[in-house]
Amino acid sequence: MNGKIAAGSIVVIAALAGAAIWYVQEYAFYTQVAFTRGAEIVLTPVTSDRPEAIPVNDIQGIDAGSSPLRFRACFTTPMSLATLTESYRVYDGATPLYAPSWFDCFDADRIGAALQSGEAVAFLGQKNLVPNRGNVEIDRVVAVFPDGRAYAWNQLAPGTEP
Repeated sequence: MNGKIAAGSIVVIAALAGAAIWYVQEYAFYTQVAFTRGAEIVLTPVTSDRPEAIPVNDIQGIDAGSSPLRFRACFTTPMSLATLTESYRVYDGATPLYAPSWFDCFDADRIGAALQSGEAVAFLGQKNLVPNRGNVEIDRVVAVFPDGRAYAWNQLAPGTEP
């Protein structure tokens, strides 16, 4: 009888720990991002290293203070892909990171597949967003679809080590 109680206790504790870990990963640290009108999303021009704001609509985003890699945003832009590719730096090595399941406007698999197929184009938003992190660089990446849908996230710069 004592073995059943011990085994049952282990199962209950493991289930509670699993639920707590899931909650922490999905909800605990994320907050909605309050974007300032006119400076919501920036891209780095081809001719400069200084990012500049682009026009956006219907923006929503999340972030967490626990990691600089937790930023995600979904929005639309009236700018065409032709104008964007002529004016702003294309970003090689863009890899969208997964968002919590409740932030359903951001689908990393769909965005990644569109980038691989050439349907969407990734741009450098801002290079080395969080300075003084050793040999790790974190870039903000913005992916834009031909219909104006766009997504932003932070990722490790290609070639940097965590």
